Formats: sequence, C-alpha cells, structure tokens
Amino acid sequence: MKRKPHVNYRYHHMGVPTTEHRAGEHYSSTFKMFTSGGEDPGGFRIQFHRFEPGSSLHTLIQSKPHVAFQVDDLAAAVEGEVLLLGPYEPFAGFKVAIIEDDGVPVELIETQL
Repeated sequence: MKRKPHVNYRYHHMGVPTTEHRAGEHYSSTFKMFTSGGEDPGGFRIQFHRFEPGSSLHTLIQSKPHVAFQVDDLAAAVEGEVLLLGPYEPFAGFKVAIIEDDGVPVELIETQL
C-alpha cells in the first residue's frame, strides 16, 4: 500500500479472525460471518470475526488479522491498490474497502458517523 499524502489516515480498529464463539456476536448473512467486540471507545477497539463455511470473503480477510483506518477520501485511498473487498456501503454514511498490502488485508473506512 502506498500511503497517499493527500489522504488522512486515523486508526479505527484491529480485526482478528477467530473460530471461537464470543458473547455479543452480530451476524452478517451477506458475508456469512459473525463480529464481536470493538465497541469500547476507550480501548484499542479489537474486533473478532468468525466465518461460516462458504463465506464469500477473500481468504486473506478470513485468515489474517487486519488493521482498519478511517480515511477522509476512500476513493483516493484505494486508487491503484489491490482490492479484496468493495468499496461498498453497508449502511448510509459508512463506506468500506479492504485492500491488500504485502499479503495483509487493510480495511479503509470513510464515515462521518
């Protein structure tokens, strides 16, 4: 990934794949995955992702931890990058893409929420 000097990057969360069932999981039928954690604004915002068989997400997303950054311009941030997912808007005002950086997924989020 080539960090774009005209894009602001701010840490958002760390995502960690897991096979363990965790309390408070939220299910995404689109991606056949469960997400838990990451809500504590005073913590390091670690999210855990558990995938069901048949998940359509790229193997790197399912198998490697990722860091997520909030960016002010998602289109500029992903320009020239290898996309693993998106860009897409899972809900109004929240745009997401996951790129590959040297074999590691990196999530980029544009939101004002």
